[in-house]
Amino acid sequence: MTGVNTLFNALMNQEEFRKLDFSKLKLSVAGGMALQHSVAERWKELTGVSIVEAYGLTETSPLLTLNPVDGTERLGTIGLPAPSTDVKIMDDDGNELPIGERGEICALGPQVMKGYWNKEKETRDVFHGEWLKTGDIGVLDEDGFFKIVDRKKEMILVSGFNVYPNEVEDVISSHAKVLEVGVIGVPDEKSTEVVKCFIVKKDDSLTEEEIKDYCKQNLTAYKRPKYVEFRTEMPKSNVGKILRRLLKECELQDS
Repeated sequence: MTGVNTLFNALMNQEEFRKLDFSKLKLSVAGGMALQHSVAERWKELTGVSIVEAYGLTETSPLLTLNPVDGTERLGTIGLPAPSTDVKIMDDDGNELPIGERGEICALGPQVMKGYWNKEKETRDVFHGEWLKTGDIGVLDEDGFFKIVDRKKEMILVSGFNVYPNEVEDVISSHAKVLEVGVIGVPDEKSTEVVKCFIVKKDDSLTEEEIKDYCKQNLTAYKRPKYVEFRTEMPKSNVGKILRRLLKECELQDS
């Protein structure tokens, strides 16, 4: 079974789904957006099967990396490069970064596109030589597993510090009263940007104070949301991915 984080989360919140017999389920694969720890752990507890996370783009047909399916997968990573595929972490100048350093995930392989149709400038902008720049910030560990930190263009700059929405969302999603969460940066005169989170409640009793207290216990000060907004639903793509871009557009329209 394949799906995105929001699909797995939504299914587990359906009573009929929780009553199903999962004995025939052999493999669950997540992609399209970051798999949250709380969702992965609850899925394993419910079904007895781990979610194996994979990664790719339309420009890579679409697979670049995937976790092993023999029980050696690593939660929180996007796994190892696919066959015949090279993946590196690079800086803005195209230099390969050492293990443990954050940079842009770049790829080379037979599944990587040659370019965008009739768009030479856009094609040049996404390549370091032969290497495709994915637009995702990642890190490589000493065993060769890659981890996505977040989309480069969705990084939030708070007083000179980089804040990645995935990290904040991962913490907030683990709160028992939260159904869904999306995080963006909003302009701020003192610190350039501050963190704002949008939450769909699982429990109507959830308050802004509870969220801020929870974040105080689990996040460094500059990563904590300054603003909390509750919504009845999140804007999503046709495959269920939460669209931070639309959250940001709504925020700019309202301000």
